[in-house]
Amino acid sequence: MRAHDWSGSALGPPETWPAGLGATVSLLLGSRFPMFVAFGPELRFLYNDAYAEILGDKHPSALGGRFRDIWSEIWPDIAPLIERALSGEPTWSEDMPLVLRRHGYDERTWFTFSYSALRDEDGRVVGMFCACTETTGRVVAETGLREAEAQLRTSEARLRLATEAAEIGLWDVDVVGDTLFWPARVKTMFGISPEVPVSMADFYAGIHPDDREATVAAYAAATDPGRRAVYDVEYRTVGKEDGQVRWVAAKGRGLFENGACTRVVGTAIDVTPRKQAEAALRGSEEQFRVLSQVLPNLVWSTDPEGRTVWFNERTYAYTGVLPGVLDTEGWRALIHPNDRDRVTAEWHAALAGHADYQCEYRLRRADGTYRWFLARAQPVLSDEGAITRWVGTTTDIDDQKRMMAELVRLNETLEQRVAERTTEHDRVWRNSRDLLVVIGADGIFRTVNPAWEAILGHRPAEVVGRSFLDFLWPEDAEATSAALESALAARHLTNFENRYTHRDGTPRWLSWHTSVEGGLVFASGRDVTAEKVQAAALAQAEEALRQSQKLEAVGQLTGGVAHDFNNLLTIIRSSVDFLRRPDLPEARRSRYLTAVSETVDRAAKLTSQLLAFARRQALKPETLDVGARLRVVAELIDTVTGARITVATQVPDHPCFVRVDASQFETALVNMAVNARDAMEGAGTLTLALACGVDLPPIRGHAGAAGPFAAVSLHDTGTGIPSDLLARVFEPFFTTKEVGRGTGLGLSQVFGFAKQSGGDVAVESVPGQGTTFTLYLPEVEAEFAAGDAAPGDPGQVDPGGVGQRVLVVEDNLEVGRFATQILEDLGYATTWAVNAEDALEKLGPDGAGFDVVFSDVVMPGMGGIALARHLARRFPDLPVVLASGYSHVLAEESSAGFDLLQKPYSAEQVSRILRKVTRRGLRRPVGA
Repeated sequence: MRAHDWSGSALGPPETWPAGLGATVSLLLGSRFPMFVAFGPELRFLYNDAYAEILGDKHPSALGGRFRDIWSEIWPDIAPLIERALSGEPTWSEDMPLVLRRHGYDERTWFTFSYSALRDEDGRVVGMFCACTETTGRVVAETGLREAEAQLRTSEARLRLATEAAEIGLWDVDVVGDTLFWPARVKTMFGISPEVPVSMADFYAGIHPDDREATVAAYAAATDPGRRAVYDVEYRTVGKEDGQVRWVAAKGRGLFENGACTRVVGTAIDVTPRKQAEAALRGSEEQFRVLSQVLPNLVWSTDPEGRTVWFNERTYAYTGVLPGVLDTEGWRALIHPNDRDRVTAEWHAALAGHADYQCEYRLRRADGTYRWFLARAQPVLSDEGAITRWVGTTTDIDDQKRMMAELVRLNETLEQRVAERTTEHDRVWRNSRDLLVVIGADGIFRTVNPAWEAILGHRPAEVVGRSFLDFLWPEDAEATSAALESALAARHLTNFENRYTHRDGTPRWLSWHTSVEGGLVFASGRDVTAEKVQAAALAQAEEALRQSQKLEAVGQLTGGVAHDFNNLLTIIRSSVDFLRRPDLPEARRSRYLTAVSETVDRAAKLTSQLLAFARRQALKPETLDVGARLRVVAELIDTVTGARITVATQVPDHPCFVRVDASQFETALVNMAVNARDAMEGAGTLTLALACGVDLPPIRGHAGAAGPFAAVSLHDTGTGIPSDLLARVFEPFFTTKEVGRGTGLGLSQVFGFAKQSGGDVAVESVPGQGTTFTLYLPEVEAEFAAGDAAPGDPGQVDPGGVGQRVLVVEDNLEVGRFATQILEDLGYATTWAVNAEDALEKLGPDGAGFDVVFSDVVMPGMGGIALARHLARRFPDLPVVLASGYSHVLAEESSAGFDLLQKPYSAEQVSRILRKVTRRGLRRPVGA
């Protein structure tokens, strides 16, 4: 104050100051207590040396300055007090907290001070006077003491909570009094109930024998005045009451007085889970090391600071460095010099940031060459989150790096190649002779190629943006819409054909292939109109050829059948002529009658072969043992083939059952045997063999079928069949025999019988080595087999009619008269109806006038089967017998559940079937 130059101050030189101000300044300058004066309207600041210490770095610039500017940071806090002082009211503030900025930073302080008014000679207030002292040290000390006490209380509470939460037991041993304080938690660690008192003997007894010596030694060291060691030991306890083994970690310290240990206090915690985890960790560590040895990578681990301490054996094999020699620096030396600094920097960055490590570099191998590797490592953390070690792998990526380099090289030329490929695609798009289109799910063409104009006469600009329906042939709209939906569902179309309309109004056939991508269909269409026209022409030519072949076949058939029937009619005509002679001896009459009967049988057999070929005969299936029937037929075949042909059979011992028409089955075998006899020219060996439970192989382009099938084969040692004729042997009317020796229906009968029986027939032949025909028939279960019916005596006719009434339904007049004559000769009373409608009228409302209905099948109007079904509904007790020589309906439906008599029939056959149905009294169930 005294040394300050006041000439430039707003207060002026001190000798000009008012007397009251001068007296106050003299007072504060003479005091060692911090004081200041704020004088005048602007409260100019004057203070002593003691207050200068409070100002800090604001001194000496504060001399003569405005109070408001000097303490601007606390002005809002002290302004109300200043106003009160300037109004004449003294103030007092104790330990007022203020945040001062006096050393370049904000500082929290406390002050005790008073403000009082400063008056002039006239008693007017011209300023204010302040005496103050900083109490920051005392306040902080008192606050710290209070906080320390509070922290102590908090620490004690936390200790209690921590020990309880961590399951820590606090124990206290009175060494002098030899007493032991254990809370319940510690007793639990020794398997002792909480209410049971314990002693040092219980403590020693509860320690596991293997840990007792070390624990006793640690306790002795803690109570030894000369050592005063910290009691820190882990041991196992054996529960006194439960026998359970637990791990306990105990820590404590002895308390000494006058050189002797008086007490030992400490803690105990059950660390059994940690010990178990450590054991598991040791096992896991062993597994890790074993697994690391079999991995194809280089595996290594480091200590927490990143120094390598372990490598797997593959590392030593790759580098050629012996175990024990390779360490952190040795590993660094193996890194390529150009990569070394970068690898080190990235490794240190990972260590510092406790982050995962990944780095690519070249590593030298034993032969001195380098390969690229990718190193990865992760820190392994403890339960507390501290890094215990780093584990890493180093993987060979040299081949990948080379591939990436090649990809980079290829990518550099990708743009050029894309441009070239785009040009090629554009050229294909423009020059393609097929239609190329992109079409959306809405059926609108997005783009089409120029071929549209060449094929359909529409320029691309006329097609794009329009629906495919605008160009499609109307009849193909529905199928094409369904095909578009299929294509959009990624069911790609292949050779889908439809018609589009040419500009001239004519259709064009197109064959489409599609693929889908991004909701759009990409399609190519080839114009197949010419192929369609050619195919139609070819089909017409083939149809004409088939018609020609049919005509030729019919001509061959009519020639063969006419020849055979003329022979048969010759025999019948001649026999009848002789039978008309009245003087004909009885022996010759009987011979001629027998000749007529046998000739009729031969004619019936010929028509049966025709129906078999046409698959129109009404079969009578029955279940039979193929092997047994084959042995019987072999004897018949032996007589047919002649003495110079040996017939051999190869039949398994176990039975094999099929359900077929027995007569047609035997006829098929005889037809094949006769064909084999002619091929062998009367000398050789014919082998009949049976195989059971086989599959049906593919035959003549037809798919095969899973078994079981019975395979009956006939193998001859004849001349064989030329390959160009092999495919025609089953054709109707085809024969290699001279005219007059056959109609060519024998093998056709075999083919028709096999197909109608649910099977097939195959042929294999090698010219000069013979031929094998194999008949495949479906097997059936054995329990459905039926015994062979005993044939009746064809030489005797049992009348059996005894006046029973028969309604004969036959549209043919000659057959009708003949049938009624036969029935009357058999003792039946007959009524003849010329058709089904006439029969229903004669039957009346109840059908009571007749015992049986004998009806033809094929008739004008209502047929025989329809009549039989109608009668079955109206008169269920009235038997119906059907008779037919040919009926495609019977071929498809057999006899539809009714009894059937095949034409031509004999009187004995009529008598037998009528006796059967009339004795039964009830008709069979309706078949369909």
